[in-house]
Amino acid sequence: MRGTPDSSRRVLVVDDDKNLRKIIATNLELAGFDVLTAPDGGEALRVLDQHNVVDLVLLDVMMPNMDGYEVARRIRAHGNPTVSHVPIIMVTAKGETEDKLRGFDAGADDYITKPFGPQELLARVRAKIRRVESDSSLSPLTRLPGNLAIESELRARIASNVKFAVLYLDLDAFKAFNDVYGFVHGDEAIQLVAGIAADAVRRRGTAHDFVGHIGGDDFIIVTEGDRADELAKEIVAGFDVEIRSLYTAQDLRQGYIETRDRRGTLNRFPIMSLSIAIISNEEKPFESYAQIGEAAAELKRYAKSIAGSVYVKDKRRP
Repeated sequence: MRGTPDSSRRVLVVDDDKNLRKIIATNLELAGFDVLTAPDGGEALRVLDQHNVVDLVLLDVMMPNMDGYEVARRIRAHGNPTVSHVPIIMVTAKGETEDKLRGFDAGADDYITKPFGPQELLARVRAKIRRVESDSSLSPLTRLPGNLAIESELRARIASNVKFAVLYLDLDAFKAFNDVYGFVHGDEAIQLVAGIAADAVRRRGTAHDFVGHIGGDDFIIVTEGDRADELAKEIVAGFDVEIRSLYTAQDLRQGYIETRDRRGTLNRFPIMSLSIAIISNEEKPFESYAQIGEAAAELKRYAKSIAGSVYVKDKRRP
């Protein structure tokens, strides 16, 4: 890893011009960025499916088969929120206002017109990534919507009087894992949960579902009531398989990790599990955003009292 602020940032460069694609990629790599490339729109979408965390897309407008406008629209409509929220800078030889407006309508965040110099390119890329990361509505770790967006989403659902369910996800034994393995691996565990949740929603959810990162190891999914169980089952099953990749072979064999508390007492903690609380307004409406939080937190406490990865459902009645 290069010792620059950009060394952990990943940019996808999409351009059908092989030479220009290589020039842009080289300049970004020299600045410390991790660069992915795609020669067309279809490949760009496949790359985004394979790599959950991409910090920015540099997208050429004039490409055969699928132009940049269509690619941008498909990114914004993507079922995985880590993909649909990625910032997009359009790259084009056109400079007319109508073309720029069309790009913004398709979902672009910024525009850069050919020809451009490497310094302008780097300045725009860095500025856009900084702006996104400073936006309190997005988690810088998972790129999922944060607390402001979560509150807005739930208030809108309450106001619309539609039926919906909320899944509240929380890791068990995360602090012990973080203490033993370190914060870098702790971040990997949080990103793993984000990826599993987003993938499950993409496969089993609807285009209107919402995935958010409350903070730390807590996540929220808003979906239709009849999909909540299926989503929870898939997330729990996927988590129990994938979380094992973060542990050493020895810890997996013994089934626990050991850490000492402040008094020097040796404590054992099991392999991390996942607790999911499911609440809905199918039988009793939610009157406020705060009520949702209180109900979810109470049910989550019960879920965490059960050993292993589980999901439990709200039994509220009118």
